[in-house]
Amino acid sequence: MWEERAERARREIAAMAAAGIDLADLYASALAVVQREVPFEQGCWAGVDPDSMAMTSISNWQPWPVSSHQFEEYFLRFAQSEYTGREPNTFVELLRRPRPVARISDAPHREVAGSVRINDLLRPLGLEHELRAAFRVDEACWGVGSIFREAGRDFTDREVEFLSAITATLAAATRAVVRVARAAGPAAVGPVIVLAGLHGDLRAATPAAASWLAAVEDAAPGRFSQTLYAVVAQAHAAVSGTARARMRDAANNWVVLQASRLITGDDPQQMVVTVEPATTHELASLLLMAYGVTARERDVCLEVLTGSSTAEIARHLFISPHTVHDHLKSVFGKVGVGSRGELVARLVA
Repeated sequence: MWEERAERARREIAAMAAAGIDLADLYASALAVVQREVPFEQGCWAGVDPDSMAMTSISNWQPWPVSSHQFEEYFLRFAQSEYTGREPNTFVELLRRPRPVARISDAPHREVAGSVRINDLLRPLGLEHELRAAFRVDEACWGVGSIFREAGRDFTDREVEFLSAITATLAAATRAVVRVARAAGPAAVGPVIVLAGLHGDLRAATPAAASWLAAVEDAAPGRFSQTLYAVVAQAHAAVSGTARARMRDAANNWVVLQASRLITGDDPQQMVVTVEPATTHELASLLLMAYGVTARERDVCLEVLTGSSTAEIARHLFISPHTVHDHLKSVFGKVGVGSRGELVARLVA
């Protein structure tokens, strides 16, 4: 019976993506589909940058029982715990598993006992049980999410199987939204640079950053804060002290956030975060991933964008001209174009 319900859920979610809705509406509607089959008290799903796993948007099931300021603090601590790698069932860890879904009750007791997410963030809200998933398709993750229940109502094996059965569809729907969204206005004028503290708190900003942040906040409240928390937490956890993530701005342009540890005598925990328009190469790489293009096919496409001939591509990538043609034929089918010119237009329009 649950297999039939999962198939129905997959069809519904695929239809939502085909309707051209944005990611927030997609996740809100998909959460309602899941809630119908797997009841829960609270849920939180996020789109992610498939390269960095930084969360770039948040969709909630019903208002959280906290103020907007408290939720911001909640997400800040959540991002810090998620990217340190010391929490049970992190999304990065789930991606390494054959089935990217897990209950908190299946984690070792010692990990749960030391979990910031469970003990400091969820239990004070009366939430005891968690079921989380990474939305993976073609080895790339496009979104992540958790649903929560009160004490005494753990998720059943069947409910875990149901969520497992729709994660690939959720991933495919998410990347379909990424493919169709287009910029609706000009990029920011001037350098967008901010200084952030250890907890993602803003400490200083350039004039261009102030106006850019105001526009993003007006269009999508919390979007920049969510991505900032994620990229700062990742940078602090990284040996290099640097992390990058992509997100959309108020005009729907793709931008790249880069956080780098700032070495100062006053505060060694400060981060300088720059926001720059995504380059043609970065945007094309993301869109090609969203079309399900393989890594090798993507290499060929990026060579096409530079104007390289078949012979030049073959030489640069150490493959035969015949293999180049085979890769391009596959790409044309996935992207829905019939020539190199159409491919370039689709990727850089």
